[in-house]
Amino acid sequence: MAIMSCFELPVQQPDRDMSVQEFKVWIKQFDMDHDKRISPEELTEALESLHMWFSSWKARRVMKDADVDHTGFIDNKKEVEKLVKYAQQRLHMKIHQS
Repeated sequence: MAIMSCFELPVQQPDRDMSVQEFKVWIKQFDMDHDKRISPEELTEALESLHMWFSSWKARRVMKDADVDHTGFIDNKKEVEKLVKYAQQRLHMKIHQS
């Protein structure tokens, strides 16, 4: 997977402060299979792009909290809202409404 990332377009990093809509656009960049769902692996990639320590562990924690229907994906509006809240509260990302 590391080899493939060398050939992909660079992923835009979020600014220090972003809106919920900007966050959704940013996280959507990691939907590598374009199925409109975020898998644990894709979430790990997103966290790694932020140079977060223990990104795989953190991704599992996020999925446990945000994946309310237990499908193994963040795949609906309610789960995305929970992802945003988790990112704000636990990952200390500055995401504002509007």
